[in-house]
Amino acid sequence: MKLTKRNDKFVQGIYQPKHSEKYRGNDLPRYMSSWELKLFRWCDCNPNVLEWGSETVVINYTSPLDNKNHRYIVDAYIKLKTPTGIKRFLVEVKPSKQTIKPQQDTNSKKQKKTILYEQLLYIQNTAKWEAAKKWCKDRGYEFTILTEKELNK
Repeated sequence: MKLTKRNDKFVQGIYQPKHSEKYRGNDLPRYMSSWELKLFRWCDCNPNVLEWGSETVVINYTSPLDNKNHRYIVDAYIKLKTPTGIKRFLVEVKPSKQTIKPQQDTNSKKQKKTILYEQLLYIQNTAKWEAAKKWCKDRGYEFTILTEKELNK
């Protein structure tokens, strides 16, 4: 496992699966956060995960910001054995603050450009997620977003 450190915290690197027979991908999975690393480790070591992949699914979507077609590369694919049968998931890993609509607070000390960036990012992300939900529904998958709240339990 190759790691890049920032402020003594592992932020990104290449994950070397211990159970490579379960991993589906042409390249070793690259994690962009400690949360993604945690998800990869869970997928790799959980006996109920039958297969998994990182950035293996690409979904086309139209951005409401420029009305153009873009490609959304989903963080992870998981095939999971559950008590009710086998389920397939697409999983996006995001900070929880990016999953809720930003509110403009007149008392906030944030700069206007930061608030605008957060609002635009939320608009773009929700367009991606709606496209992912439709893609999943059409193919019998489930789409889920995991945040630090779920990954730090």
